[in-house]
Amino acid sequence: MAVSNNITACINFLVLLCTIPIAATGLWLASRHGGEDCFRLFRWPVAILGALLLLVALAGFAGACWNRRGLLACYLFAMAALVTLLLALLVFAFAVAHGSGAYPVLGRAYEDYRLQGYSSWLRGYVADDPQRWDGIRACVAASGTCRKLAADSSSFIVPEQFYMSHLSPIESGCCKPPTVCGYAYVSPTVWTSPANPAADADCAAWSNDPEQLCYACASCKAGVLGGLRQQWRKATVALLVATVALIFVYVIGCSAFRNAQTEDLFRRYKWGN
Repeated sequence: MAVSNNITACINFLVLLCTIPIAATGLWLASRHGGEDCFRLFRWPVAILGALLLLVALAGFAGACWNRRGLLACYLFAMAALVTLLLALLVFAFAVAHGSGAYPVLGRAYEDYRLQGYSSWLRGYVADDPQRWDGIRACVAASGTCRKLAADSSSFIVPEQFYMSHLSPIESGCCKPPTVCGYAYVSPTVWTSPANPAADADCAAWSNDPEQLCYACASCKAGVLGGLRQQWRKATVALLVATVALIFVYVIGCSAFRNAQTEDLFRRYKWGN
């Protein structure tokens, strides 16, 4: 019986280890700050699920160490429910955040952004709720992303140096006008004399005012979504690997728990006879 308990305890310890990257990824997403972090979709759900998985895994490890079968049974049920919720959240995140609004621009190292490349749900979540976008827009402006880009203007002695720079989605979408408008470069956040002002609705929305820039542009909304997508691509690698490992070890744990229950019943039956 001690051998079965030790095996179950070891397996539950592995489950505990698998939940740590999930909890850490959730905390990383929830604690991020900056322009790319103003749209906090799915962050707290992942953080809360990670914390709950960690607590449940601790309860399962304690139940296995001290042979508390009732606690182990509750642990197996709770872990199955939480893993199912985590998988559902990951599938939903992939479904709504898989598309990209980035498109290459001739003669530029950076990309421009437009909303059409993203899923209809994600576009609607940002574009169809003015109050939500006002909050995100204020957050992006307060983050100082464009101010930092403007302060770095000394690095771009000639326009070609700026054109060959690699801008973040927020910098490209919110801090400069769309390239198709044909604005002449003065500095990273100052542009004049558009050659093709009717090419895009965002051309008229651009302003050299540091408080305005392209924050009212659709390209800025697309840039925010582009930053969100980049973060999720980083986070999902850790989440997927940890979740697959967690499911694998959890299935083994269920098998070990069932075998321990069978052995316990067999011993009781043998001793009773």
